[in-house]
Amino acid sequence: MHLAYVTTTDRGATDRLLSAFAEALTDAGTPLAGVVQTNTECADGYKCDMDLKVLPTGETIRISQSLGKNARGCRLDPAELERAVGLVTQSLNNAPRLLIINKFGKHEADGRGFRPIIADALERGIPVLVGLNQLNIERFQEFADGMADALEPDIDRLTDWLGSLSQIETQQTA
Repeated sequence: MHLAYVTTTDRGATDRLLSAFAEALTDAGTPLAGVVQTNTECADGYKCDMDLKVLPTGETIRISQSLGKNARGCRLDPAELERAVGLVTQSLNNAPRLLIINKFGKHEADGRGFRPIIADALERGIPVLVGLNQLNIERFQEFADGMADALEPDIDRLTDWLGSLSQIETQQTA
């Protein structure tokens, strides 16, 4: 089982890191599955729009909904999140080299969202890289049962981790 996570403290930095990593891997011809997130700032004090880019197709799904300027509730659009989950589930059949999930969030902590896909990928032997915030780290650790690697939030470290998995696989088949 190859499960790793990355976390940052700067707002949106994990999303930018995972997006850049996915782009570099795609440019190198590495088959991927999963989602990366982009946030678009909105004017007039509204919170940002949240979009998921589905890998490898590039389809973009808006997972936030506008609840109004002073709204305090959760802006996540669960129907659109589940649509992204369905697309990623289908892409696991294409034997990706890596599954990237932008965030192990509240839905995943509660057993929904991308959590079943993470487990499915691991059962298939597909390595998984997850973005993680401090709010859900304890629930993620419970899910991972202490078997997830914490990676430094640096594209070179992520690349080194994925490369080390290739070396392990090569040694096992030799």
